[in-house]
Order: sequence, then C-alpha cells, then structure tokens
Amino acid sequence: MDFALLHPADQIILIMERIYGYGMTTTSGGNLSILDDNGDIWITPASIDKGSLTRKDIVCVKPDGTIIGNHKPSSEYPFHRLVYKTRPDLKAVVHAHPPALVAFSIVRRIPDTRLLPNEGQICGEVGMAEYALPGSVLLGEKIAAVFAEGINTVMLENHGVVAGGANLFEAFKSFETLDFVARLEIKANRIGKPVLLAPEHFDTVEANREVRMDSFIPKGYSTLEREARREMIKFILRSYDQKLVMSTQGTFSQRLDGNNFVITPYGKDRKYLEERDLVRIENGRAEAGKAPSRSVHLHQAIYDAHPHVNSVIIAHPPNIMAFAVTDNAFDSRTIPESYILLRNTPKLPFDSVYSDVAKTAAVFKKETPIAIVENNCTIATGSSLLNAFDRLEVAEYSAKAIISTGCLGEIVKIDQEKIRDIEVAFQL
Repeated sequence: MDFALLHPADQIILIMERIYGYGMTTTSGGNLSILDDNGDIWITPASIDKGSLTRKDIVCVKPDGTIIGNHKPSSEYPFHRLVYKTRPDLKAVVHAHPPALVAFSIVRRIPDTRLLPNEGQICGEVGMAEYALPGSVLLGEKIAAVFAEGINTVMLENHGVVAGGANLFEAFKSFETLDFVARLEIKANRIGKPVLLAPEHFDTVEANREVRMDSFIPKGYSTLEREARREMIKFILRSYDQKLVMSTQGTFSQRLDGNNFVITPYGKDRKYLEERDLVRIENGRAEAGKAPSRSVHLHQAIYDAHPHVNSVIIAHPPNIMAFAVTDNAFDSRTIPESYILLRNTPKLPFDSVYSDVAKTAAVFKKETPIAIVENNCTIATGSSLLNAFDRLEVAEYSAKAIISTGCLGEIVKIDQEKIRDIEVAFQL
C-alpha cells in the first residue's frame, strides 16, 4: 500500500481504525488531522463514534474557516490549527489518550525513550504542555508553544499526547512508539528498576545503521518461496495485531533452501506489508531494489550455524522486554508449556546483535531456542515460522503472567524433579 497516495480522509480513517482497534483511544476520544497542499485542514469530526468512522465523516476546514462536511470539526480543532501555524513543516497531527500515556500525564512525567536504542530517534525529544481546558484556545497556545521549540511529540498534563509529523504515518509512528515505551516502563517498574542505555550504546547503534550487501536480480520465485512469503505476511500481521511488534520494528525471516531465506524489509509499516515487500537473501546477497532488515547478518549467521533452525523472529513484546530493560532474569519454569517451548532463556549483552554475530548465533542450540537481549530485543528461533512465533507468543504471555504475580504472592517454580519428568515425557 502506498499510504501517501491515499486521500487525506482515507488516511485519517486508516490510522484512526488502528488507534481505536488497539485500545489507544475511546469512542469519544482522540482526533487526527492533515494539512494538505491547499492549506485545507482535514480533521476527525466532533461527537462521532471513533469506532465506526467513514470517509464521509471527515471534515475539511478551509483556510478562511469555511467548514465542508456533514459534521462539526473536532472540539480540539483550535490546537491543530495553532500547531500548523506555529510549525509550517508539520503536515499531520495525532492526538489521543492511550491508558499508559495517560498514566504518565496524570503523574506529569515523560516516558524515558532511553530504555531501547531506536525509540528516541523515532520520537525525538518529548515535551510537556501545561494543563488547560480541553478545546480551548489557551490549550492550543500551550501546546503550540512546546512545538515552537522544535519538539514534535508533546505530553499534555492530565490529558494525553499530541504528535506531529511530516505526514500522518510519521506522526502515528511517534505516537505509537511513545505509547510502547510508556507501557514498557510501567511493566519494568513492576518487576524491578529500569536500566537506561548509556551514550556508548547509542554510538554502537549509529555505527551499525548501514547494512552493506551485494544485490542480485531474481530470475523468478519458486512455489516454496511464494508460500513462505504468504505465511510470513500472515504471521507478521498477527504479531502486529497482538502488539508483539510495532509499525516499523520487528523482523521475521524464513529459510528457503540451503542458507537462503526471506526476510522483512527495513523501515516499512508492518501493518500493511505485502508479499512483494519481503526481501530474498541468496548466497549472502539481497534482492535488488530492496533494503533488508538491519539484523539480516544475524539471521544469516543463525541459519549458517544451525540446520535445525528454519525461522527467526526478532521482536519487542512489552512484557518480555520488561526483563530486557531490568536486571531481573526471566525463568520459564512456570507452567509446563512455557518450559517445553522456551527451555533456557538467557539474557545476552546489548551489543551482541551488532558485533560478533557468529558468537551470538551459536547460542541458539536446540536447548536454547530463545534469548533476551539487554535493552534491545527478544530473539526467537524455530523449526518453522509457526514454531518460532509460538515461542515468541508463549514468552510474552509467560512474562505477562509473571509480572501479574507481583500483587498476588511469591512465585512457586516447577522443581527440578518435575522438570526432568517434563524433559523425559516430551523428549526434550
């Protein structure tokens, strides 16, 4: 899908469907807008169910204030207009009230994007606007004043968040990413003290942003590859819907034959990926005209080292990632299913996905199918894509259960004798 070619009303409908569908706003809450090339502001309507909007509901406000549409514009229109007036470089605004960000807004704190390596780059500096009456010009002035400082993502005291961007998807990315960071920080605080990345960690990330690979032009696509692409898209979309990945983060790969494989592209929206977007890696070269995920060399190293691995997923589910950003160890000895699928789940150093990937790849033996990387990601491997996805899902659900025990009582782990019974019964 070429999002940029869609009419502003259609863009707003698609993004609002995502925001409402993923529980990031309520029926009456949240508003989106786009400033088009004519100076018209397209915006969500006032007092219309956000769960059933159609393109006919979207309102257009002309530069002279004329309103075109079937409804009144959002009551928050004044701050949208002031943001565009203050920052002519911004062409879209997202405002909503995700519970995690509301939690931060009512304690008047900003989520810390230094928990993970890429979130700060996506969100940029995050500001805080003083409280004012919703829908008032004063609120618009307070929000615009923060945007005037060059900040694109603004928390609102006792309210929610506003994100601006060069287009609606860019604004949504900042909004979605900050919400993820907020959820992660809350979960991390429930099990320990979050650990922030140091400047040298970000230096490592910057030094490894560019992926260098020779390219090749495919002569065709085998039936095996077409099926692999279809299956990958199915699980990528499921992962996005389950919040195991975000719009631009989360990498899936699947072996084809030998050590050749198909992998997700870099930087493309996971929600609307199509089979043609995936990248074939053949003999260490990438399909021409496409940019593979920046973790492509790690995927290659895992396939080279382990014939039993036919799929690799790198993702950032918030519950299991709470263990990545704290000193707490994750233990799979909770219920039999968790131990059967996850076995040993080591925590690897932050830079293990960047340097000496062969050493990192060696970790993923049959008894160690999944690993957590400090302040970075979770890596799941499997004999098939379904097997790898199952492990990722079980890891996230197990972590969620462990985090939930904090208010219930002390965890009782499955003892070693019972673990041996499981290993014998399931031939582990």
